[in-house]
Amino acid sequence: MKRQKTLIIGEAGVNHNGDIDIAKKLIDVAAETKLDIVKFQTFSPSQLATQNAKMADYQKSGATQSQSQLSMLEKLQLSFQDHKSIIKHCENKNITFLSSAFDIESLDFLSSLNLKYVKIPSGEITNLTYLRHVSSLKKPVILSTGMSSLKEIETAIKILCDNGINKKNITVLHCNSEYPTPMADVNLRAMENIKKTFDVAIGYSDHTLGIEVPIAAVALGATVIEKHFTLNRNMSGPDHAASLEPNELKSMVSAIRNIELAMGDGLKRASESEKKNITSVRKSIVAKTAITAGEIFSNNNLTIKRPGTGLSPMLWDEVMGQAAKQDFAQDELICL
Repeated sequence: MKRQKTLIIGEAGVNHNGDIDIAKKLIDVAAETKLDIVKFQTFSPSQLATQNAKMADYQKSGATQSQSQLSMLEKLQLSFQDHKSIIKHCENKNITFLSSAFDIESLDFLSSLNLKYVKIPSGEITNLTYLRHVSSLKKPVILSTGMSSLKEIETAIKILCDNGINKKNITVLHCNSEYPTPMADVNLRAMENIKKTFDVAIGYSDHTLGIEVPIAAVALGATVIEKHFTLNRNMSGPDHAASLEPNELKSMVSAIRNIELAMGDGLKRASESEKKNITSVRKSIVAKTAITAGEIFSNNNLTIKRPGTGLSPMLWDEVMGQAAKQDFAQDELICL
């Protein structure tokens, strides 16, 4: 069975730092590296966080000690008008735009843009009203599951399905929401467990350093890969440090496409490229010594050597004890 192409999502996220020109440069990188989708984040800061919400540890890099999560989000927000400009740039670069919405207003705005998917970020998997609203949009769903238990994933899928989403249209991304994720915490086999438990399409949203884990996820059956990228990891902002730079992103995409080719259809047979080597590498039954017509074939006068253009060694027992019908020189291929 032919493997479907992995959907590779480049997570630009908030790595534009609120600057639309940087956002467009990220789109340029995504197009140059042949990503399928470039994804951003859409939110209204005042609807996403209270004034008292503290930043996560990974968000504190480069922030002042007194800075709140709300003030950080205000600096990272792209307006709805900015989104339209970004989408136009995506169209010019022939790459698909996607964004994760973090509040109902943003969900509705993205829905009005007729995007192909609804991408649910990990933080919304326990948001009942949000999940119900996603269901009302009747679009294929990509659900990230960072910080989640199997039970929480089960509940979220049930809410989506009970409110009108066909489970066939849900892809669940295994994810760890630490930036960067320690290798020991990746638990990539959980992706397989999700597929087995819920009978859904699976993928992986990666926050590790490097490109090894998403490549491994593809080999394990991920149909979607999501990976943060940036113009420069040294830029100020919450997600840059755990993101790939452009040359690394290009290497990841290339490696994933190679893995897709390498996975094949699962049928074991000689490939077209190796068939030409069969006669050179396999062996035949040959004369160990000179043999005269009428002589009985035995261990004393027969052996097995390359090339594989004569009688197969699998016929050894059949040949033993028969009389030679002709003379054979040493190393000559035996025939019956």
